[in-house]
Amino acid sequence: MAIKQKTTLSLQSINQCVRVIFNYDVHFTRGLFQLDNPLLAQVIAADGETTPKQVLAVVDGGLLQHQNGLLKKLSVYAQDYGDVLRLSGEPMIVPGGEAVKNDSRFIEQIHQIIDEVGLCRHSYVLAIGGGAVLDMAGYAAATAHRGIRLLRVPTTVLGQNDSGVGVKNGINAFGKKNFLGTFMPPYAVLNDFDFLTSLDDRDWRSGIAEAVKVALIKDVDFFDFIMTYADRLANRDMDIMEKLIYRCSQLHLEHIAGGGDPFEMGSSRPLDFGHWAAHKLEHLTNYSLRHGEAVAIGVALDTTYSYLTGRLLRSEWQRVLSTLKKLGFSLYVSALSEQLDQPDHPYCLFRGLTEFREHLGGKLTITLLEGIGQGIEVHQVDLSLYKDAISMLQDWELSH
Repeated sequence: MAIKQKTTLSLQSINQCVRVIFNYDVHFTRGLFQLDNPLLAQVIAADGETTPKQVLAVVDGGLLQHQNGLLKKLSVYAQDYGDVLRLSGEPMIVPGGEAVKNDSRFIEQIHQIIDEVGLCRHSYVLAIGGGAVLDMAGYAAATAHRGIRLLRVPTTVLGQNDSGVGVKNGINAFGKKNFLGTFMPPYAVLNDFDFLTSLDDRDWRSGIAEAVKVALIKDVDFFDFIMTYADRLANRDMDIMEKLIYRCSQLHLEHIAGGGDPFEMGSSRPLDFGHWAAHKLEHLTNYSLRHGEAVAIGVALDTTYSYLTGRLLRSEWQRVLSTLKKLGFSLYVSALSEQLDQPDHPYCLFRGLTEFREHLGGKLTITLLEGIGQGIEVHQVDLSLYKDAISMLQDWELSH
């Protein structure tokens, strides 16, 4: 029996490259919702459209404990600038901190409100609060209508100098940090320094860890600035904090724009120096550690490991740990030392290396230090040296 030859249609593959440019501004101000401050209205009016824009406000409930007149100010502001913006119903109040990222129902509630009030892609979600609230609200905005414009108003140090100025949004799931999320740049970021005055000491200090992180991998002069003014930062010197936030934001934005991989298509994430351990520690401590507190420990751990591998001088290692301590951070928690002989155990810190690789994809890539201000990427680690680094942090904590 003859077998018929199957004919196939041979067509040349079509290759297309799509280039997309994102523009967004990061503003610095005071009294954002004062009637004599037109910044918010100007940002919204800059799109050139003449009809008032609908705005859904999502507000960090923890903020209202210290800014109890905020909702009234927002309402009066919207009325005064009614030719530019219109609030779509009452602001949605959500819990602050990681609680808002651990419960997906808040995403569903925002989506439901967006549907009920009829927001479109030219409307705005105005997220006011700490970094966790901005992450959650940004994820909700990015996934409604495939993207509603997001205005971020970070109210913490960490939000203003790090998470609030980036392009990522997300929530936690399956016991993992930011398992669900999007890359969607905000329409604009509005940093109001007045919000920082009501932070408690832990939240004030927490955001400084991200500045230490970016200084260590990118800017030795910035690290020297933090080290020089560590006491004043710890004692809540607002003038020094404003300078720190501005430079930290600048370095983050320069990396996003010039680092070559803003949406993390590769396996590298230099700005997450110290974060593989930090993310795992947050989960292991049931988020009793603030993100910045966990980052400080993760930075101290990877700095110590860098020293043990011969990449960092002992004097440099000591400068980093001394600066973190002077800022008020603890550099050791018991969760660091649990189940270290079982790297795949869910309560072992080293499980965080696997989860970090899975989150980014590809091969393991973490950032270490070759000197203060000089980050280097590595793809393999020595767990026995990491155990030694943990012991050294425990000893340092006890002796300082």
